Amino acid sequence: MSVQTPSTLQNLTLKALLRDEALALSCLEEVPFLLFPALFKEAFAGRLKKLMKAIVAAWTFPCLPVGALMKSPNLETLQAVLDGIDMQLTRKSHPRGKLQVLDLRNVHHAFWDIWAGAEDGSCSSESLNEKPTVVKVLRRYARRKQLKVVADLCLRPRRDEAQAYFLKWAQQRKDSLHLCCINMKIWAMPVDFVLEILNVFHPEHIEEFELNTEWNVFNLARFAPCLGQMRNLRKLLLAPLYKNVFKTANRTGDREDKCVKEFVSIFSKFNCLQHLSMQGVHFLTDHMSQVFRCLMTPLESLSITHYQISQSDLDSFSCCQSLFQLKHLEMKGMVLQVLDVMPLRGLLEKVAKTLETLNLQGCKLKDSQLNALLPSFIRCSQLTKINLYNNDFSMPILKDLLQQTANWNKMNVEQYPAPLECYNELGHVSVERFAQLCQELMDTLRAIRQPKSLSFATRICHKCGEPCVYGQGGRLCFCWR
Repeated sequence: MSVQTPSTLQNLTLKALLRDEALALSCLEEVPFLLFPALFKEAFAGRLKKLMKAIVAAWTFPCLPVGALMKSPNLETLQAVLDGIDMQLTRKSHPRGKLQVLDLRNVHHAFWDIWAGAEDGSCSSESLNEKPTVVKVLRRYARRKQLKVVADLCLRPRRDEAQAYFLKWAQQRKDSLHLCCINMKIWAMPVDFVLEILNVFHPEHIEEFELNTEWNVFNLARFAPCLGQMRNLRKLLLAPLYKNVFKTANRTGDREDKCVKEFVSIFSKFNCLQHLSMQGVHFLTDHMSQVFRCLMTPLESLSITHYQISQSDLDSFSCCQSLFQLKHLEMKGMVLQVLDVMPLRGLLEKVAKTLETLNLQGCKLKDSQLNALLPSFIRCSQLTKINLYNNDFSMPILKDLLQQTANWNKMNVEQYPAPLECYNELGHVSVERFAQLCQELMDTLRAIRQPKSLSFATRICHKCGEPCVYGQGGRLCFCWR
């Protein structure tokens, strides 16, 4: 039987039960199982804690995606749900069936829209914060003996009451539950705490992991074996991690190098990694080649920002096959001013048919370097966004670039630096000159093709911390307003 919406009689039944919580509790065993989703949803919205607890304890569907109903963490409703789970755990059997997956993630589940899942146990889901995407179907219900609890965790020094309660509850029941965290973010937490959490939520289930700490390489080496267990990791972000700068002897430096090598070797454990983002990971200087060579799968996106790149690091870009299918490349704040950029050109030529976004903001590239990169730029016909803000290009080289972009017909957003001719001998912006030259560049491009979103920006003003922008969302810095 498939029911999209309750009938009039069912609606009347629901209203009667919700008006009298004591009545609902006394006759819950007699309520048709198809009414359970609607009854739970209304009890959740009304914060009827006793009724919520009883419904969870008697839940007959394989999956309960309660996280979809949590707009914001609430301790009392979470307690009611988890109390119901405790009651489920004490029951040896249930005449109607038994809950097998409690999903606490902040995602929208089709379950609540179509009441599906009773027959095949599948629960597709779509993100609340992003455009709808299908989340992997939860498998192996029939073979699962332990109740599976799925959650996303963002761990910070100041945790809210609901999260603190859930973590304590999970830790106390880790031997009787199958606890899974799909998306984990760590912010400024000590390594011992993180290791303790990953002893409860096993690393092998994590698909997205963010580590935002100030650990030195010794703490990172302690954490490395745990990170290496994340064999299903698809997305990894590291930022910022600092190399220990207080060396008292050569022996300390040798220990550091050993720790870095141990950490780099962990990348060979990731069988599914597609998205790699590293911000300010200066301890990896001169080790980027080893990182790329350890990767087991081609990356879809690579972001390395605010990083002191060496020539040997840059040289590895053109010879590591794990980079040859990139769709997104970001090198924001990576100063290339004194480096040979031909390896970057080699990489761009290899990804010309796949690359969709390119961010070289703040790389301090010069005319000669852009001239070297130009042949590879114009071959990237799939580009939808390019950001070249905060580079040092003259008017002629910018014109040359724009005149050769006729094949950028998929481009949506273009961001270029204001030409050097906009600045006076003191490095200050001449507003009239800025407007005149940027309009001339716009006219140059519009003679070739019609841009959708085009802008030019000056360097950051040292007085107000803002740039002048010409074009889409154009504005002057605060000093000129």
